[in-house]
Amino acid sequence: MKDFRNVIFILVILTFLLQMYVTNSDNAKNAANDTPMVAVSTFSLYDITKHIAGDSVEIINILPFGVDPHSFEPTPKLMADIEKSSLVFFSGAGLEPWTHGFSFKNRAIDMSKHVKLRELDADEHEHHKHNDKQCAHNTIDPHYWLDFTNMQNATELIKNELIVLRPKYKEMYEKNAANYTHMLQKLDKKYKKNLSSCRFDTVIVNHNAIGYLSQNYHFNVESLSGLSPEAEPSASDITRIFKEIKDEGISTIFFESFVNDKAITTVANDAKVKLEVIQPLGNITADEAKKDASYEDIMYVNLNKLSKALKCN
Repeated sequence: MKDFRNVIFILVILTFLLQMYVTNSDNAKNAANDTPMVAVSTFSLYDITKHIAGDSVEIINILPFGVDPHSFEPTPKLMADIEKSSLVFFSGAGLEPWTHGFSFKNRAIDMSKHVKLRELDADEHEHHKHNDKQCAHNTIDPHYWLDFTNMQNATELIKNELIVLRPKYKEMYEKNAANYTHMLQKLDKKYKKNLSSCRFDTVIVNHNAIGYLSQNYHFNVESLSGLSPEAEPSASDITRIFKEIKDEGISTIFFESFVNDKAITTVANDAKVKLEVIQPLGNITADEAKKDASYEDIMYVNLNKLSKALKCN
């Protein structure tokens, strides 16, 4: 009888432990399901959100790493995830054609309305119109994330929106946002210092995605195709770039990872100058993602390359 009671007691304990396990598992699943989704459309917005929010939200990266941002269209599944997201940050300024006519179910923020956009000057605008008949942003430069003040504004806005979404994490969000802002301020000071005294004043690229940097740190940009990454350079464009290389004594020219580099490679080979990659951070490559490269990491790499190309002291 005593052995039987012991067996019953053990079975009761095991049943209790099993119930506790099932309950804890259910609670964990419910907690995971309660984590809100926040969708972001570009790498810069992803980087800000990741550094502020950590694991407190599920971040939906609309533009997968390693994908060309200029021709990307989200899949139906991704569109469904965007619709389910409690909060959506998209870049705006004509950069995401898929947003036109898309009905966001929850709160969606066009970040371009909260930053200072660079208008094209007369020469850029004429060249841009000539090459970009299909372009939706033919009077402004949409690459505003290369302006550190704009990134600080975006950081402040994302922090405030996350606090509204998850108020219990307010202290963490404020601390992380302050750290991120400090990082951006250090980047700005480093760019000002390193690019303040340079032998050359012109950088040559295949398409001008670094206009905010050139405007803020006082160097010129000559490009084969203006703002358009898809435009085919004309013979006069190539002649103009060859002349610039010769007249300025330029030894390095730049291209982007996601843009066809055939024309700029030909120019570099024929002009016998070095060809380097510049990363304007519309997206990052698969290799950069594997290395967990951040906005900060890549902007320091860009600074090093620009400093060498401009022969800065």
